[in-house]
Amino acid sequence: MKKFILSLFVCSFIFSASAQNIQNNPTSNHGNKFEQLGTILPDANTYRTASGAPGHEYWQQKADYKIDAYLDEKDLRLHGEEEITYYNNSPDVLNYLWLQLDENQHKAGNKIIDIDGSEKTLPLTSNQLDGLEMNKKLEGYGVNILSVTDKNGKALKYTINQTMMRIDLETPLASKQNIVFKIKWNYKIPERMKIGGRGGYEKVGDDGNYVFTITQWYPRMCVYSDYQGWNNKQFTGRGEFALVFGNFEVNMKVPADHIIGSTGTCLNTNEVLNAKELSRWQKAQTASTPIEVVTLEEAKAKEAKPDNTNFKVWKYKAENVRDFAWGSSRKFVWDAMAQNVEGKNVMCMSYYPKEAYALYSRYSTKTIAHTVKTYSKFTIPYPYPVAISVEASNGMEYPMISFNFGRTEADGTYTSKTKHGMIGVIIHEVGHNFFPMIINSDERQWAWMDEGLNTFVQFLTEQEFDNNYPSSRGPAHKIVDYMRMPKNQLEPIMTNTENIAQYGNNAYGKPATALNILRETVMGRELFDHAFKEYCKRWAFKHPAPADFFRTMEDASGVDLDWFWRGWFYDIEPVDISLDSVVAFTVDSPRKVLEGNDTVITRKTKKQDEFLHISRLRNKQSGMAFLVDTDTTLRDFYYYYKPEPVTKETTTIKNKYEGLSLLEKEEFKKYEDKFYYELHFTNKGGLVMPIIVEWNFKDGTSEVEYIDAYIWRKDEKKVIKTFAKDKEVVAIKIDPYKETADIDERNNTWPKVKTESRFDLYKTKVATKYENKDLNPMQKKLSEKK
Repeated sequence: MKKFILSLFVCSFIFSASAQNIQNNPTSNHGNKFEQLGTILPDANTYRTASGAPGHEYWQQKADYKIDAYLDEKDLRLHGEEEITYYNNSPDVLNYLWLQLDENQHKAGNKIIDIDGSEKTLPLTSNQLDGLEMNKKLEGYGVNILSVTDKNGKALKYTINQTMMRIDLETPLASKQNIVFKIKWNYKIPERMKIGGRGGYEKVGDDGNYVFTITQWYPRMCVYSDYQGWNNKQFTGRGEFALVFGNFEVNMKVPADHIIGSTGTCLNTNEVLNAKELSRWQKAQTASTPIEVVTLEEAKAKEAKPDNTNFKVWKYKAENVRDFAWGSSRKFVWDAMAQNVEGKNVMCMSYYPKEAYALYSRYSTKTIAHTVKTYSKFTIPYPYPVAISVEASNGMEYPMISFNFGRTEADGTYTSKTKHGMIGVIIHEVGHNFFPMIINSDERQWAWMDEGLNTFVQFLTEQEFDNNYPSSRGPAHKIVDYMRMPKNQLEPIMTNTENIAQYGNNAYGKPATALNILRETVMGRELFDHAFKEYCKRWAFKHPAPADFFRTMEDASGVDLDWFWRGWFYDIEPVDISLDSVVAFTVDSPRKVLEGNDTVITRKTKKQDEFLHISRLRNKQSGMAFLVDTDTTLRDFYYYYKPEPVTKETTTIKNKYEGLSLLEKEEFKKYEDKFYYELHFTNKGGLVMPIIVEWNFKDGTSEVEYIDAYIWRKDEKKVIKTFAKDKEVVAIKIDPYKETADIDERNNTWPKVKTESRFDLYKTKVATKYENKDLNPMQKKLSEKK
């Protein structure tokens, strides 16, 4: 019998090695998912090394701006004059310069208006019908270039191509030289909630006053880089920005009763703030909780008596930033506090209208401080002096300032969805200071390099805010519905920003999930965190490309990840690892395929949003201090309100071994208390991943075992693995904490789990909906009692 058992293992090994079924992969010449990426990545050179670091001859351009702006609130028009100093640090001679005119996105006749399909859904809405005549709505919008001159006032020839402007140089700009030129322009400010876009004005509430978000508002330099030359790809509204670092000096003339929140540091607070505001601002410099520099009552008073005849000039300066944005309104409440980051105070500030007061005054600035602190831990210390959130009914990011939503009902109440949505978007948009404002990837080419990386760190930050935070992206099980879609509806992460069909899933969700899997399942937290920080340090204030990220993560960790990049970033195959069968034996029993369901048990499982995914489990085990525990003022009604768990049926079985004893053979004596299990796996999805096995023992205990993804390297379709256990196993589950984004959990268990019908799932969804209904009339009282 001993000979029989050994022969079985030998035959199994030979079959596994010889009967490989490796499917072709479009990213590999050899078809093997574990081959190196090779020619898929660009060759290393003196600018970008094979290790993923900047090379010894790395260079990048620079642009400094001096801008005077005038906000004409009556005419809803912005006027500007700028002087740009452009530094050619490249080894090349430049015959012309390219600048971006993003406001031409709203110019009538622009081709980009009609580049998307327009199938209409029922019931029809007025917005759908208005969209069919967008060109009529856009008449009068777009950038008016009044003049382009050199520093002495001599006109320069220029050509405008939709959202791009080329300036032709009479004298080519040589390497290591700079040029100074000037531009005058104006444009009609769009009503962004109707026309769309990131910047514009919004009439908030019924008091007739505006909130202005002034973004992408000045002609700004395109990137000229070592790997693509000029990035003059048109701005369509989706693919965001590729921008040059530089210094800004900006003067903003606005109505005298306006408050400005802006990129940079205000140089003349003593001129634009009154004595009370200035005193509060000075106290806020060292405050550990938010102080209202402009109070709610003061903002309401200005709303009641607007001043459109007098003006103030706010003077700002920002160093080493890639862009500049600002918000302006008389409606703003302004609060501020200091957050220490490695010995330096960062001023965390919020600007918001009264319509957002109940949420913003409680959560916004503290969320900013938490974000700056947490991101600094996982990336690099936050280098800028301020971090700002402006409530503007949307979400968009710029250096040091972001625009987010967070308004309540008229009575100040709000839903859990609104609250967590606001906190999440503030974390996300403030987090964009790191990706891409500092680690300055090309958003117009690769959305995932800023949105995906940022969403990943957003998830980490949300979980440190509250370990039960309902993160919408990051945990592997959140991306399953997308990954199980038909393949003709999927695209690789490595798809150009403008061409992505499922933008939210492909640019945000899938890359964030991939990185979380790398951290929790493939590399481990220690190796991942070190490599991720190394990438951030290497490419802070530089222009990384995808290969720089891939190479640095391997170089700094010593983990070969080519198989992972190939599967998750260059391919569309899903994860579906099936536990097909279990063969069990002991030395005193024959091998037996275990099947059948003898006993049905009932257990309670938590709703999906409360699922104890692996990140929550490890955070809890590590003793992490969560923000809602250290600052209990952040606990509201929804913190205490927990619906009852949903009851579901699962199954398990008991199996008995019967057969001929082998214990008469002396060499088997030491194995008599062991239990052996041979597990047969099939890779049905195609994406190779680690196999995670949860063993549930007869005595009620359990353990989780990780098998490296390299187990698939010789046969990417089937794997057989045998385990020795000290206790009898009654149930086995693959991927118990939903770490791998497996799209079909029905084949992950032994014995098989009873599957709910679609109707059962619908009933559960409806029941949950009513369990979570808003209790607005009572929430304030209940929250106060808690």
